[in-house]
Amino acid sequence: MISVASYNYMLKTKFIFLYILFFSNLSLAKDYITVQSTTSTYNSGFYNYILPIIKSEINVVAHVVSVGTGSALRNASNCDGDVIIVHAKERELDFIENGFGVKRFNLMYNDFIIVGPTSNLAKIIKSDSPIEAFTKIFKTSSIFVSRGDNSGTHFREMSIWKKSKLSPSKYSGTWYREVGSGMGATLNIASGMGGYTLTDRASWVNFNNKSDLKIVAEKNKLFFNQYGITMVNPEKCPNTNTDDTKKFIEWLISPKGQVTIGNFKVNGQQLFFPNSKAIY
Repeated sequence: MISVASYNYMLKTKFIFLYILFFSNLSLAKDYITVQSTTSTYNSGFYNYILPIIKSEINVVAHVVSVGTGSALRNASNCDGDVIIVHAKERELDFIENGFGVKRFNLMYNDFIIVGPTSNLAKIIKSDSPIEAFTKIFKTSSIFVSRGDNSGTHFREMSIWKKSKLSPSKYSGTWYREVGSGMGATLNIASGMGGYTLTDRASWVNFNNKSDLKIVAEKNKLFFNQYGITMVNPEKCPNTNTDDTKKFIEWLISPKGQVTIGNFKVNGQQLFFPNSKAIY
């Protein structure tokens, strides 16, 4: 027979346990979201511009992890993030197909360009397609600096080499230099070596060490650079801050969010062009 004192003690202990458990769970709830993002959007100053606006509009705080697209997708698949903003559509759709993402939306786009030294030993002209430009670089053994980091830019570079039916990797360490770095570091190395590289235009506009680098090829459909946004699947990652992430995505793809994206400029130049559309 349990005494009244013992019974009251058990009730008190149970209450204290439930109280601690409840408030422990509250403390574990995130009051922010983590954005796994490609370096090009981060380095452009885009997040410094738009995140304070989002905070004031919908009271969502976002922290950005700036890495290459491949790393962003890998981090998100390890539940280290709530949303991804990257630029490698096929890999983004694979991310969803494998159950790690919920839905992908087109968010905005800009373009890639090829930059190189003013001496332009490969004799590339601005009207050259990416395939023609890469072929000229290959045939003249001109220095080409590759990010080599599984980023969206690196994926596009490899796609162009493949379409060109050329394999520069066998010349790795000679004229073909794989640096395994972000876009800013890659541009710095290309500048220092007098080499060519593929870059997104936003990173180029923000790059302050151009030295004798210039745009040598641009404006071709193969240079089109689409950015997508996808929420991490809460069924795979229960710690996903679903409510704030949904608000974050919905605002960015809304008419107001899209106009705000389009208003972002550096040196008077618009860097991203909004084009939100759901991809199921």
